[in-house]
Amino acid sequence: MDISLIDWSRAQFALTAFYHWLFVPLTLGLAFIMAVMETLYVRTGKSFWRDTAKFWMKLFGINFAVGIATGLILEFQFGTNWSNYSWFVGDIFGAPLAIEGIVAFFMEATFVAVMFFGWNKVSKRFHLVSTWLTCLGATISAWWILVANAWMQYPVGMAFNPDTVRNEMVSFLEVATSPMAVAKFFHTVLSGWVLASAFVLCVASWYLVKKRESKFALSSIKIAAITGLFASVLSFLTGDMSARMVAKTQPMKLAAMEGLYNGGNGVGLVAIGMVNPNKQPGDSQEAMLFDVKIPKMLSFLASHDLNSYVPGINDILDGGYPMPDGSVALSFADKKARGTLAHEALADYRQAKEAKNPALMQQAQETLAKNMPYFGYAYFNDSKELVPNVPLNFYAFRVMVILGGYFILLFFIAMFLSVKEKYHLQKWVQWVALLSLPLAYIAGMSGWVVAECGRQPWAIQDLLPVKTAISKLQPGDVQLTFWLFLALFTLLLIAEIGIMLKAIKKGPELKS
Repeated sequence: MDISLIDWSRAQFALTAFYHWLFVPLTLGLAFIMAVMETLYVRTGKSFWRDTAKFWMKLFGINFAVGIATGLILEFQFGTNWSNYSWFVGDIFGAPLAIEGIVAFFMEATFVAVMFFGWNKVSKRFHLVSTWLTCLGATISAWWILVANAWMQYPVGMAFNPDTVRNEMVSFLEVATSPMAVAKFFHTVLSGWVLASAFVLCVASWYLVKKRESKFALSSIKIAAITGLFASVLSFLTGDMSARMVAKTQPMKLAAMEGLYNGGNGVGLVAIGMVNPNKQPGDSQEAMLFDVKIPKMLSFLASHDLNSYVPGINDILDGGYPMPDGSVALSFADKKARGTLAHEALADYRQAKEAKNPALMQQAQETLAKNMPYFGYAYFNDSKELVPNVPLNFYAFRVMVILGGYFILLFFIAMFLSVKEKYHLQKWVQWVALLSLPLAYIAGMSGWVVAECGRQPWAIQDLLPVKTAISKLQPGDVQLTFWLFLALFTLLLIAEIGIMLKAIKKGPELKS
């Protein structure tokens, strides 16, 4: 397998996912905030709230349009750069994407049209319903996308068909309501609310700094601060849910997030630390150059038990530690052996089928089913290939958590000052809010780095490595499209920022 092809395919997908995620969370959060503002208009009858909602709708529309363009290209890559992946699990992975496209996206697009062009053409209440349905459509879209992503991290509701050499869905409900999907959905959507709240806080604070549109700015800040604080606190709670799911289904990711090589009972959580970049599994070097730990906190996060066992990277590779269900964890060598048995059983099944020998087919199928959970391990020769980039995951996780705490504090201060009607007097808070928007994007991106880089080297956990999921292409072809997408997306981003800045400088059209 050409390593450069793998790297360029991964780089291209990371590029498009990165750009797409610049737009998605703002769409999710801004849809909710502008719906709240229009609700205030319908309830109070004050045209001020209508004009306020219209302004934020304008920025929502700019962001929404560019987000669609990047999302379409992102999905096309499954057929172009990841055809082996699409063949192996397309029957399952494609279902939530199809539902997202057919139901959620069309619902969202339909009511977006009413929302933008229906002012004074439909009743106030019908327009309000359209705005809320646009918000709901965006959220439902996120649900199905995250169902697909969660399935890659925790594959459920499927069975392998040796006749087609594909995984096929056997329980749509199990796929759609996976606990990994539920945790990922709430955490992701709430992070979108946090970003949008930071965006509104930033823009509104700019107006105060410029001594413009004070009533509009202060009203927007109050709603953004309340929404942001609510979402930030809940994000921490849903993060706890996600941590327990990761500990249960992806222990290697959790170990990488903590730089934990040797586990144990009552393991502490690293609050501050620096990873030893030269540390390798099995060697005698210290994992951390320095660290400050919160005693037993990692064990608590993993299972809500201060003394529970948390395996480290070496433990996961060597096996032999107790599992929550009472079994003993298998080593990499054992998993590879069972994965090899699955591959051999698949070959035996196909030979028996050609020979029209039902007895041998049944025997091979039973062996395959027994060892299928380890199918992907047969592709690895070195246990170190199973270890993700530890420093990247360790630091990305801490950036996400630290910035999450920062925004709880920022939104609390903004809400307190807004309620006391003193926000306009605190220039330092306005400048902090104005400069904090990039941090909200960094926090969201850091979360996705942990989610996606932490599961490496797997495209589908335990079943399909990234290196076997790619299409058979020339590296130069992928490299060419990488640079083309980089140029295209950068132009789109520059255009979006330019149009948004022009709309912001113009300001809201307040008629009263």
